[in-house]
Amino acid sequence: MAELTTLSAAEIAGGIVAGEFSAGEVVSAHLGRTALLNAGLGAFARVAGAEALKKAELIDAAVASGSATGVLGGVPCPIKDLTPVAGVGLEAGSAALKGSIADVDDDIVGWLAEAGTISTGKTATPEFGLPCYTEPAGAPPAVTPWDCARMAGGSSGGAAVAVATGMAPIAHASDGGGSIRIPASCCGLVGLKASRGRIGPGRLRQPGPGLTTDGVLSRTVADSAVALDVLAGRGQGLTYHAPPQQPGFLESARTPPRQLRIGVLTTPVIAEAEVRQACLDAVARTVEHLATLGHEVIEAPVPFAVDRWTAFEDIWSVGAAAIPLPPGAEGSLRPLTQWLRERGRRVSGVNYADALSALQRLGLEVAGAWDGFDAVLTPTLAQPPLPIGALRNDADPAADFAAQTRFTPWTSVANLSGRPAISLPLHTALIDGAWLPIGVMFTGRFGAEALLLSLAAQLEDAVGWQHPFLTAEPVGLPARSNP
Repeated sequence: MAELTTLSAAEIAGGIVAGEFSAGEVVSAHLGRTALLNAGLGAFARVAGAEALKKAELIDAAVASGSATGVLGGVPCPIKDLTPVAGVGLEAGSAALKGSIADVDDDIVGWLAEAGTISTGKTATPEFGLPCYTEPAGAPPAVTPWDCARMAGGSSGGAAVAVATGMAPIAHASDGGGSIRIPASCCGLVGLKASRGRIGPGRLRQPGPGLTTDGVLSRTVADSAVALDVLAGRGQGLTYHAPPQQPGFLESARTPPRQLRIGVLTTPVIAEAEVRQACLDAVARTVEHLATLGHEVIEAPVPFAVDRWTAFEDIWSVGAAAIPLPPGAEGSLRPLTQWLRERGRRVSGVNYADALSALQRLGLEVAGAWDGFDAVLTPTLAQPPLPIGALRNDADPAADFAAQTRFTPWTSVANLSGRPAISLPLHTALIDGAWLPIGVMFTGRFGAEALLLSLAAQLEDAVGWQHPFLTAEPVGLPARSNP
């Protein structure tokens, strides 16, 4: 049973259809792994074990009758706790929503369920997904299993921990400024942010300025590709729309790329930041691998000046100010959330319109600087996973926000420009006595997820990466989490 938690989503779905094991066995194994590890790692906000086992019974009945189960039939896939699942708690990492229960499913929950996935619960997220670290109110922080004293990243931090430790083979995630790719780097995973409009927001959410997209965190490129096949092009009346992909994304991932022209950039873009040597080494090693594979690698320019990024800050803070809250809940918010909401309320209508215009101009500038490349390689983050609390600063939320930009000086470029980007766990480094994952990121042209997945799969085959915590105990896991 324990071996089931080491399998990829594709392997699980195939094994269930082939009768090698049942969906009930798969779900039970992952729930057991969650019971063993979650308390010390902060992956789940809440576990929905009984509901998951009931859905597994339905999958097994469908297999027995020869009915279709979906391309991911029987695959555990928890949902990030920013997204409503009917009858399940929805607290979004905030004391302001304590005890809230969703009355409807978000559309993406339905799309994943139609593919056969089984939600085993809600994964931890920071308050309303606003910071890039996952330290939710009243709950343990999400920590990387590579060193349990360090952050898992955010805002999809709980999802990343679940996947990295075998509590789930894939997990729903979302990315508005790097929230899939940041925890992918911190936890040693594959994290793909799709192009703007590739995955619709569904009927319950509005796309707004188009910064945020849903997706998954995974341990393999193929699992990210098949999840994109499931989610791409769904929804009605889409405000943004990415061009259809033929053939599908999984087939593209299985097809080696042609010789590519890849730009490389290690200069921070959105903030003036010190880049740790381990992150520079990760890019340098990746450049060597790309050259060995026959790709052309040349220096890429910085696409826009640092001060131009203030458009994102204005849009982000207005988005925070627009979050609906129960009456009287404002005082229970974290200092960072309060600061962002107060800042957002000070942005005038004219200033917000200017920020949206600046967003569009930045998209044009990124295209002008980077469209001559098939992809641009950067570090995912400027530093390895940091100690818990290293970024959070309740006494000075403005300093907290600024520290986050220095930690993530490349990720939001893809959100601003609407481009796809993928973080890959191609490097590890010994930092203060612990081996830590160091992600590298490829940002592609708009709509070019297929090419990114093809390149990512080629690197996965040529270089590979480790998932040491599927069978072993995470580093520094508190003894109290063991039965």
